Amino acid sequence: MPSKQSIALIGPMGSGKTSVGRRLACVLKRDFFDSDHEIVARTGVSIDHIFDVEGEEGFRERETNILSELLVIPDMVIATGGGIIIKKENRDLLKKNAFVIYLSSSIDQLVKRTLLSKNRPLLEKSNNREKTIKKIVNEREPWYQETADVTIDTSGKKLYVIINEIKKVLNNEKK
Repeated sequence: MPSKQSIALIGPMGSGKTSVGRRLACVLKRDFFDSDHEIVARTGVSIDHIFDVEGEEGFRERETNILSELLVIPDMVIATGGGIIIKKENRDLLKKNAFVIYLSSSIDQLVKRTLLSKNRPLLEKSNNREKTIKKIVNEREPWYQETADVTIDTSGKKLYVIINEIKKVLNNEKK
């Protein structure tokens, strides 16, 4: 991995992309961006609101625009939204412009991590979170695998363990 290449974290909601991304950026002394947070900051409204007004398609278009802008910035860490890989254009952008790390996690872990979350539009209308998460993960798994340079399983792991695994992978990539 070239030293100036950005690192992008992909994976389902609740896999730890934002927490891992923040910490990883700190450890690597890089800037950190969260694509969902950037969308909220620029629009001034919640992702739920964007979904309500523009639908998922409108949100996905905003996601592509933000991703394109962020990937121009060298040497940073970006946490993406769980569904960013749905669009082929986004998968291509990620593969071309970043070292992509897929943070996978067990369904049980994802359910636990999203249990108290109120800003997950695809879960808000669900009366069975586990079933919804399982369906989403199963649909997107091939795209996560296709896009990723490496997969790190975050199930049941402490943040520092995940960061150390990523650092090991990055050090091996430099060789």
